[in-house]
Amino acid sequence: MGDPRKLKNRYSSPRKVWDADRIKTEGALSTVYGLKNTREIWMVLDKLKKARRGAMKYLSLGADGQEQAQPLMKKLARQGIISPDSKIDDILSLSVENFLDRRLQSRVMKKGLARTAKQARQLITHGFISVNGKKVTIPSYLVTVEEENLIAYYKPIDISVHEEDKSKKLSAPKEGEPAGEKASEAPAAE
Repeated sequence: MGDPRKLKNRYSSPRKVWDADRIKTEGALSTVYGLKNTREIWMVLDKLKKARRGAMKYLSLGADGQEQAQPLMKKLARQGIISPDSKIDDILSLSVENFLDRRLQSRVMKKGLARTAKQARQLITHGFISVNGKKVTIPSYLVTVEEENLIAYYKPIDISVHEEDKSKKLSAPKEGEPAGEKASEAPAAE
């Protein structure tokens, strides 16, 4: 049977794990994009590093690098990270947010299929979202430009907040208050 293969990490942890500024920015990104943990940010950072590394390599080659960079440029344009008419220099100015915006979780929220990023993540993992008619249960799935308009519900679901539920919550009796009457309306002791 042999030994089971050892899987390689898809991310690299930062050199300074307990850097306060980095932790603060990663926390802000996690709340805005509804990420589960900072490992997801590190995975995106690795993709960003690979793109920048390729761009720097092609820029150092000069005129030959322009032609050799076309596959990288087409890939990033197909994913919607850069525009189709951008140059190699534009890759160097990319940020983590450019990649996080292309995740399925972000696209579902921006399309209005979910009210919050956390709800978008939950809908995806529970199998309520499809891309091109196929159920996708991976929130970190990078949506291409062609697939962006093909995001829809896989199963019908109602995510709206009902007015009846709101009114029941508002009119629920408070602690120590009789169920049938409010404290201000209670009869005075004679």
